[in-house]
Amino acid sequence: MCGRYTLTTPREVSVELLGRDSGSPLAARYNVAPLQVAPVVVAGEDGSRQITSMRWGLIPYWSTNRNNSRALINARAETVGEKACFKESFSHRRCVIAADGFYEWQRSVLDRQPFLLRLKGGAPFGFAGLWDRSYNAGKQVIETFTIVTTVANELVKPIHHRMPVILGHQAREEWLSECEPLALRQLCEPCDSSSMEIIPVGRHVNNASNDSLDCVRPIWFRHQKTLF
Repeated sequence: MCGRYTLTTPREVSVELLGRDSGSPLAARYNVAPLQVAPVVVAGEDGSRQITSMRWGLIPYWSTNRNNSRALINARAETVGEKACFKESFSHRRCVIAADGFYEWQRSVLDRQPFLLRLKGGAPFGFAGLWDRSYNAGKQVIETFTIVTTVANELVKPIHHRMPVILGHQAREEWLSECEPLALRQLCEPCDSSSMEIIPVGRHVNNASNDSLDCVRPIWFRHQKTLF
């Protein structure tokens, strides 16, 4: 799964995803957590790419349950076209989540060590995502999104068996365009492990209320140099 991610270089991410600066300043985020509002890219009616803000944790438009605890933060690529909660969004409401890294925790006998995973050098990218629009008890519109996940590549596998779908430039264009379901599923392959790096970070990131550079600061393991 993917339960936390980063947007440490918002301008660079905006340029990467839109081909230009969005013009609207995005805040740097070092620990984006479920139920928080974050920027995503959607296709406008004219086919243009637009950045908007949505809450992380998809609530299907038909759901009568507005309990945040039931919000869906991840969608499995293998079944995203069949499950009722994702099927409609997979067909008509896909998005790209602005990011430049994500966190996973490796379990040990005594503790859980957090790691930051990203493209080498911290290059910006986008996750494959789905979004939907529903209404809260006060009849206000709520737009929510989920991150599509796939099987882990060789780098991520020792830490977790799943990882978010990272889309390259061409894949992002196809994901946001009208495509056949089979073509869309072929975009949901794990990112090449040789293009990624893994960085052990401190436990500051464990608290979702912490959102500072301390979250991404690498730590030193004994007899091992930092990966930065």
